[in-house]
Amino acid sequence: KRRMLMGKEDVVKCKGIVRDTYRGTKFRVEICDDKGKPTGHLVLATISGKLRLNYIKILKGDKVEVEMSPYDLTAGRIVWRDK
Repeated sequence: KRRMLMGKEDVVKCKGIVRDTYRGTKFRVEICDDKGKPTGHLVLATISGKLRLNYIKILKGDKVEVEMSPYDLTAGRIVWRDK
């Protein structure tokens, strides 16, 4: 069995707005276009390790940056929270 590993270059980065919060540090994020307007595409995202270690709080309405795999555009990881 051969396993395909993804590198850091194989991710899709985009900006979004947190719409809902769930238990277990999961969030529903609506993806925005280049101008900051919401597109309607929703992603279920978790917090990355650096945000978890530094106790960064993410609330409903925050603007975040999300990394997604090109193979599954319905799940992602929040890597940055804008101020």
